[in-house]
Amino acid sequence: MARHTLSMLVGTVCLALAGPVVAAGAAEAADARPGTGDPRAVALRAVTGAGAAGAIAEIRDGNGTWRGASGVSDLATGAPIRADGRFRAGSVTKMFTATTVLQLVGEGRLGLDDPVERYLPGLVPNGGHITVRHLLNHTSGLWDSTNEKGGVFPDWTDPAVTRDWLDRGGLTRPITPAQVVASSVAHAPNFPPGSAYSYSNVNFTLLGMIVEKVTGHGYAQEITARVLRPLGLDDTYFPGAATGIRGPHGHGYWMVPGSSAPDGRSERDVTLESTTWANSAGSLISTTADLNRFDKALLGGRLLPPTLLNEMTTTIPMKIEGLADTFGYGLGLARWQLSCGPIYGHNGSMPGYSTQAWTTAANDRQVSLSVTARGDDTQVNAELMAEVDFLEQAFCGTGPRSAGARGPEAVPAKLG
Repeated sequence: MARHTLSMLVGTVCLALAGPVVAAGAAEAADARPGTGDPRAVALRAVTGAGAAGAIAEIRDGNGTWRGASGVSDLATGAPIRADGRFRAGSVTKMFTATTVLQLVGEGRLGLDDPVERYLPGLVPNGGHITVRHLLNHTSGLWDSTNEKGGVFPDWTDPAVTRDWLDRGGLTRPITPAQVVASSVAHAPNFPPGSAYSYSNVNFTLLGMIVEKVTGHGYAQEITARVLRPLGLDDTYFPGAATGIRGPHGHGYWMVPGSSAPDGRSERDVTLESTTWANSAGSLISTTADLNRFDKALLGGRLLPPTLLNEMTTTIPMKIEGLADTFGYGLGLARWQLSCGPIYGHNGSMPGYSTQAWTTAANDRQVSLSVTARGDDTQVNAELMAEVDFLEQAFCGTGPRSAGARGPEAVPAKLG
């Protein structure tokens, strides 16, 4: 789902006052209030300073765990955002789906180079030439009906259409995986399978369908049994048709232009939303602590054998103009070259929410960040640039792009 025309750091990459933080175990209690000089807190405050309603983060390494929170959870009440709150993780979901698919590959129940047609006969034109691997690394060529104009959502570039859709409850209206796929295959593919890279949520919608076909269980049930429960990720879940978020969480906001407000813009609270359209591509709800535990377990070899983990982390160039060798995409996760070295993981975006979940190549530091973004495209871009700065600080100890690291803020955005 594209948010306006969006110039956000999201799917194609893959890419205030703080309340009291309750730190469990060896966690270091973070204080991100003004006046706190910890560079991590300063970098987190810069995200809300750029305009975000709230930002929460967790950093884990051999020295322990640092957690921080800055901003508010609700603009209406001014309540501080909680560092342990839940949020919509967006395309970070893809790492969980890919892990489950690769476990099934390891069990011999499907093959990376099996055609889609074998599991979903007649559903996808040319499905005999699109493989499971093509879906995992976004080389299928399938048109992204959740992000492109003319897909399952209205034209976000038209403020009147957007306002009318929101007013009629469009954000909470369910959209099934079958509808997402049907809208995609009604459009010509972008290129022949395997010939190029192009991010498409439809790829992971199809992977969720394949998981169901092979196991007899829905993707949410299978991922929960194989990943969430074994790792004790108790604060992570798939919402299904539910539109709310359980437990403490920050509210998400969406700026719609063309209103009768003095500035000509209307800020909507979009916390309640149906993410059925995102399904196995982006509907996960989680916490920073759970995402860090997952990243640590995944890159540490707890979920996949070495051969399949190597398949997952072997990336192809994303060939983004001006960002040569900065980004690569593997099987459901991305590689991002920071100033101090590569990190592996994914980012995600949903209306009102932006997420980062990454770990070092050596798997000795994990960083997760959730931002409840707000504002117009210019403001959201500034917030995203601040996210990049936070990751540079968290992983490399450097200031705002001081080491020449360039984030994907110029990359055209996609959601999920």
